Amino acid sequence: MALTGIWQMCGRRDSVKGLENTLHRTIGRNYFKRKISVMEYASDWTKHRKSLAFTGHVIRSTTSSMPWSCEIIIAMGTVCKKWRSFIRSKEFITVRKLLGLLEEWLCILTMDPEGKQSQWEVLDCFGNRHRLLPLMPGPVKAGFGVVVINGKLVVMAGYSVIDGTASASADVYQYDSCLNSWSKLANMNVARYDFACAEVNGKIYAVGGYGMDGESLSSAEVYDPDTDKWNLIESLRRPRWGCFACSFDGKLYVMGGRSSFTIGNSKFVDVYNPERHTWCQMKNGCVMVTAHAVVGKKLFCMEWKNQRKLTIFDPEDNSWKMVPVPLTGSSSIGFRFGILDGKLLLFSLEEEPSYSTLLYDPNAASGSEWQTSKIKPSGLCLCSVTIKA
Repeated sequence: MALTGIWQMCGRRDSVKGLENTLHRTIGRNYFKRKISVMEYASDWTKHRKSLAFTGHVIRSTTSSMPWSCEIIIAMGTVCKKWRSFIRSKEFITVRKLLGLLEEWLCILTMDPEGKQSQWEVLDCFGNRHRLLPLMPGPVKAGFGVVVINGKLVVMAGYSVIDGTASASADVYQYDSCLNSWSKLANMNVARYDFACAEVNGKIYAVGGYGMDGESLSSAEVYDPDTDKWNLIESLRRPRWGCFACSFDGKLYVMGGRSSFTIGNSKFVDVYNPERHTWCQMKNGCVMVTAHAVVGKKLFCMEWKNQRKLTIFDPEDNSWKMVPVPLTGSSSIGFRFGILDGKLLLFSLEEEPSYSTLLYDPNAASGSEWQTSKIKPSGLCLCSVTIKA
């Protein structure tokens, strides 16, 4: 496994040249232009072939249940820093994606029955618990944002209560499965919580929310992972909080929540165009959204006022449609969403063992879209994200 792992990851086993050719064809910014030649990698691989063969047998059993990224780093323990850096890089993930070799994992933030401790757990495509992530750094927070970028989990901002005093945070942390650890990224320009965030074109956007003194915010900012910097962009036309965001066709959509210029919940949709650096607005949004997820090229929402129907948004014609959820009983029982293999998972917020996870397949034949799934978090689902790495 240790000897063939890298070539299987790269989709090539005959030569390093195949990987270089793939990178040249697919990546605009060539990783190998950083004064790192293919011959260097080839010589490193030859140099450490014997040591890797020796360690391969030892680590086989201990890495059998680990993500490919952890297997690689452990197996490459005696290989030069250039190789290890490349394995962790955005370029390597890009190549694996183009070759169809990415693995999909569901990361779920769960709460224990006593409501005292939250913990990220990772499930595989069969719903088996793969591992628990290390605890997030810093104090316990609420109202934070979660985004996945370049195969890494990013948790940002939020508020915490210390000695009875609540305060907003601008901290940003990233979890890297290669290292199985959290690292701190650059702080946001504005401390905020209950805001909207999403990844668009390889960058993270954060919009609105509440500020340090509890004031509603209209400010927006963008994070560039290549420079590890946050930059302010054009603000919203009005403050907005309790909202959410998603990405379609390279644009940022901000929906739901409340606005200081409207009575009650806002139906406006704010759309940001990164190329033009401008906002525009639509009027047919969704209100009081308790769960949302993008599956394929459509947005799936559940509104607080009607938790027995899925509300589906199609950005091609800005239309909405309703799909009944096949459940009876109290409509007050809500759900959190998850995504695996292009299917929508509905995790019940009712902790009764009799409640199963519902699965909605948008590509199934008419009348067979709904199924039940054995995939279930170990505790109350607070939120979930899908990571491909």
